[in-house]
Amino acid sequence: MNSGGEETAQSRDCAHHAPDDDLHPDLQPPAADAASRALLVMAKQPVAGRAKTRLVPPLSSNSAASLYHCFLQDILATVRVAAQQEAFIPGIAYTPAAARDFFRRLAPDFRLIPQQGPPPATAGPRPEAASGSLPGVPQQVPLAHQPDRLGDRLQYVLSAALSSGHRQVAAINSDSPTLPPGLLCSAFRCLDDPRVDAVFGPCADGGYYLIGVKRPPGRLVTDVQMSTPTVLRDTLAIAAAEGLRVDLLPEWYDVDSADELQRLSVELTSHPERAPATSRFLTTQWTSTSSSRL
Repeated sequence: MNSGGEETAQSRDCAHHAPDDDLHPDLQPPAADAASRALLVMAKQPVAGRAKTRLVPPLSSNSAASLYHCFLQDILATVRVAAQQEAFIPGIAYTPAAARDFFRRLAPDFRLIPQQGPPPATAGPRPEAASGSLPGVPQQVPLAHQPDRLGDRLQYVLSAALSSGHRQVAAINSDSPTLPPGLLCSAFRCLDDPRVDAVFGPCADGGYYLIGVKRPPGRLVTDVQMSTPTVLRDTLAIAAAEGLRVDLLPEWYDVDSADELQRLSVELTSHPERAPATSRFLTTQWTSTSSSRL
């Protein structure tokens, strides 16, 4: 998620705390402590020409898709580690809708939810409900097909997960393969504070790598122009205007440009264990690719 790091007067850094089928069944919480929380990885299928296109060049379309596949493997491993330290249900909010089988094979231990609701029915009511609602999701959650905007997709998946019975839901990007698992744990600890309405993880580019909420985010995501250097600043301004109390995690970075890819390569040269799959890719691909500019 490409989403500056300004804090509102009510914001504070709290990060010192160091199954199956439509969302809907998949996100139905089990009888366990983790049931009250869900963490969703916002992910797309790594298809050449559609994944990490801002890294083409220096990478080729095929290499960019392969790199993103590695990102997915590493961020899912990070979520698994965090889930051992802090109770929550891990999930993937995926796109396109046809990618369900790919993500089921990639992460059979994760719950799955499409990033967009189903298209409107063309004739008559759907079997599940005359209103077009899916089982377990209240009618106030918009389920009609949404435009391809990140804010709309975030609104949909966060709202749907909350409507499934979770009281805290966080969504993270899939562009930060070295994101420390402790930051994910800290997000839920922030949300445990009854004074906190939402938590964000700022990105170095002015966006955010994580959003955590206790109620549908609404204007926090739908009224902000994503993929700009002022995403988080604009989001915090809306939160302040609506009287919402926000906490901020420590800053991290996502990888959307050649400079950020180089930063990642330098980090993994010293700490390959932070993202093993990505490290292997960069060791075999990035050095030669960055020289030849393929």
